[in-house]
Amino acid sequence: MLAAAAISTTAESRRREPAPTPPPPSAGGLVDNINGYMFDRAGNVTRFNGLLIGKDGRVAKLLENGDKRPERLDFRLDGHGRTLLPGLVDAHAHLIALGRRAIALDLGDALSPAAMQAELTDYARTHGTPLWIRGSGWNEAGWGLGRLPTAADIDAAVADRPVVIDLGEGGGLLANKAAMAAAGINAKTADPAGGRIVRGPDGRPTGLFVGTAEALILAAMPRMLPRERDEALVAAQLALIRAGVTAATDMGTSIEDWTAFRRAGDAGRLRLRILSYAAGIDPLLAVAGTGPTPWLYDGRLRMIGVALVADGGLDTRGAWFKADYADAPGEHGLRYLDDAKLRNLMSRAAMDHFQVAVDATGDAAVAQVLGAIEEEVDTYKGDRRWRIEQARFVDPADLPRFAHHGIIASMQPGRAVADRPVAAARLDPARAGTGAQWPALAGEGVPLAFGSAVPSAMPAPFADLAAAVTGGQDGTLTIAEALGAYTAGAAYAGFAEGRLGTLAPGAMADFILIDRDVMATPSAAAETQVLETWIGGKRLWVRGHEQNVIPLPPAGDAVDATR
Repeated sequence: MLAAAAISTTAESRRREPAPTPPPPSAGGLVDNINGYMFDRAGNVTRFNGLLIGKDGRVAKLLENGDKRPERLDFRLDGHGRTLLPGLVDAHAHLIALGRRAIALDLGDALSPAAMQAELTDYARTHGTPLWIRGSGWNEAGWGLGRLPTAADIDAAVADRPVVIDLGEGGGLLANKAAMAAAGINAKTADPAGGRIVRGPDGRPTGLFVGTAEALILAAMPRMLPRERDEALVAAQLALIRAGVTAATDMGTSIEDWTAFRRAGDAGRLRLRILSYAAGIDPLLAVAGTGPTPWLYDGRLRMIGVALVADGGLDTRGAWFKADYADAPGEHGLRYLDDAKLRNLMSRAAMDHFQVAVDATGDAAVAQVLGAIEEEVDTYKGDRRWRIEQARFVDPADLPRFAHHGIIASMQPGRAVADRPVAAARLDPARAGTGAQWPALAGEGVPLAFGSAVPSAMPAPFADLAAAVTGGQDGTLTIAEALGAYTAGAAYAGFAEGRLGTLAPGAMADFILIDRDVMATPSAAAETQVLETWIGGKRLWVRGHEQNVIPLPPAGDAVDATR
């Protein structure tokens, strides 16, 4: 009885003791002692020296000198005075194609025909499968050939296997004789609407396929296996994250691409944030149905609209101009869609509140898209944010038409500047001088969004920024304006303002640490090195620690050696 009474008394005393006070909750994480910059679309700058990150992976607060720092934190990182910027948002990319270039035959460093042929020969020798060889990154513009590339340039290295080389966005495909034979292409093959089979004096195909003619070759090529597509997505994410890009706009997402994005999200392999624009109306409706999808995978993926294409690239005279090419009298380029078709496609997307982005390089194509938008705005009211991608060559008379309806100019400054020798060779001086018009568009109050058009080149956003500052025609941009277009402007272009491209409280804590104060030394912007990349308040990549931050997909589909 005494023992029982003692136990009862002890239990009673415990009930009378006050409950312990729970520890104060953590304030999240803090990146402190930094030289922080944030930009709006107009290039206005916000400075800060501390970034408080909430447990939800969003920005909780920007701190300045004199602001009290929380004492209880999950982590604290001393930035040692390094410069911190919002994560870059690439307004125009092709993710699976970028990944394919990263893991397959990349000819981007082939600076002569002999170098290209040597790389192709070596690749064929060391890669017995798949049977078809597909390369990318080849740009013969600097070789001084004075002609377009032909199948013979490939056949000199590999003639016994089908070879197809992607010449970059709008540039077309170059196929060797074996690939053309496998596709059944000969002198009697007709040019499809919106495309051109480049032919020699004898009428035979030279191997270059531009615009919709690319499909004649692609239809004969084996399709990428799901595992190959998954590996390409891993490689693309790594390439962009290492370059400081935390969100990318995928222009031309196929159903197969979307399912690869979803597989990555389901498996926890989706690190990059992806704004997706479907490759036409059919995949748009198949994926998203009756309107833009919600953000998936903790804000990693959304399909927002459709990507259409009005013309081709300058290299192969596919860009559609109002006047003849100077080096090919009588040729104006390729018009991919007639006015009625373009407007019907735009209307079909807009009726379900999908955003419309149309790729237009030449001044005639830009004018066509402007005219289509001017008709559509009378029917589809509200904030539509019509986009023109590339907008490489704009007739000065058409510049004010962008601002009138708030049309977004989604441009790639690095590519535009790199292509100036091609423009000088293809166009008369007056027409060539209408390229790189981002300063003039900005002066008209046009919303700018900057990107890279990868994989035309591998990701190099700070080189793009340097081109934006130094390479514009009829004026210049400040580095703050250029960074605004590569962060807040690119986010706005995809209806992601307040979420991406900024470090305002409530935004995703996506940011980078770089090796210099790019605002103080804009002339050295191209040499900037990304030191760390953070997405959602988590450090994903650190220079010097090159371990994969994204696991490869599990072994699955075996490659068919007969392909």
